[in-house]
Amino acid sequence: MGLFGQTKSKDPKEQVQEWTHKIRKEGNQLDRQIRSIQREEEKVKRSLKQAAAKGDRDTCVILAKEIVGARKAINRIYTTKAHLNSVQLQMKNQLATLRVAGSLSKSTEVMQAMQNLVRYPELAGIMRDMSKEMMKAGIIEEMLDETMDSLEDTEEMEEEAAKEVDKVLWEITDGKLGEAPLPPQELAAAEKTKTPAVAVEDDPEEDDEEDLQEMQSRLASLRS
Repeated sequence: MGLFGQTKSKDPKEQVQEWTHKIRKEGNQLDRQIRSIQREEEKVKRSLKQAAAKGDRDTCVILAKEIVGARKAINRIYTTKAHLNSVQLQMKNQLATLRVAGSLSKSTEVMQAMQNLVRYPELAGIMRDMSKEMMKAGIIEEMLDETMDSLEDTEEMEEEAAKEVDKVLWEITDGKLGEAPLPPQELAAAEKTKTPAVAVEDDPEEDDEEDLQEMQSRLASLRS
């Protein structure tokens, strides 16, 4: 606080470093979440094998659904980590811009990543506050509303979930329960019928840009 209660504005370099520190801290927290879910998944796998040995299919199906849910949660966290890493790399670029131009610049990449991070419940509050700070600093424009992705047809979702459960049952019980996943040839044929994903352009420049492009490609694969 300055004289007469006026708040001193933060130094842009310090602010970017503070954001980077927060992002790294949240990333570590997500890593701990992943390890915790994986430990629980291993417990459920053991229980499923025991139920399969007793011929209790109903229990196996319930446990398989838990495993599917755990894996979806982990994939979602990995997607969130990719967005966090994208923001962190862009913060490095902002520091480089600050050294050259003397001010922070707008970033579409940061805005898009922050928009996705606000949707993640565990990070929503932190990311919303950080977004407001970034808006004041001129890095991003006004945040979009928290919109959810369009819902797929309920029957298709249920059918897809059933397939995932069958795959898990087949995997954990060594083929005694569930259905085998599609062979590579049929899987490739099925993939051709889908809309092709947008390829990330290669731009062989500095290491940070290559890391960012690699992160974007990983993010695209997670989404697909």
